[in-house]
Amino acid sequence: MSENAANGIAELWATGFFILAVAGLCAFMVGASSLLGGRSRGISKSLPFESGIVGAGSARQRFSVQFYLVAMLFVIFDIEAVFLFAWAIVIPDVGWTGFWGAAVFIFILLAGLVYDSRTGALDWAPEQSPARKRGA
Repeated sequence: MSENAANGIAELWATGFFILAVAGLCAFMVGASSLLGGRSRGISKSLPFESGIVGAGSARQRFSVQFYLVAMLFVIFDIEAVFLFAWAIVIPDVGWTGFWGAAVFIFILLAGLVYDSRTGALDWAPEQSPARKRGA
């Protein structure tokens, strides 16, 4: 057996021991919880429960598309904030070229936000009828 093969086996031994230790620990935790865990059964045990309140209504309730649209816009603008954070960290290295690149990036974001606002993508409340707007 060569010297390189012996070194490779020594390195793999530690990884194999770690994998076996993790698998043993997982098996122990699953086995201990099945032996020591509670066995209570009942009507309230099978009900869905969230935040201290028993659910009311169907779990298949439909949500407005507006909810998903606002959630998507939040994620998109949140990712842009990450890009700006990275730019702020390297600002001494990028100089004026980086500054103007970030300024164009912010301008595009602002234009997108204005567009979303004008098309009604950010409106949460339903529109009022003309009679309610007049105060009737």
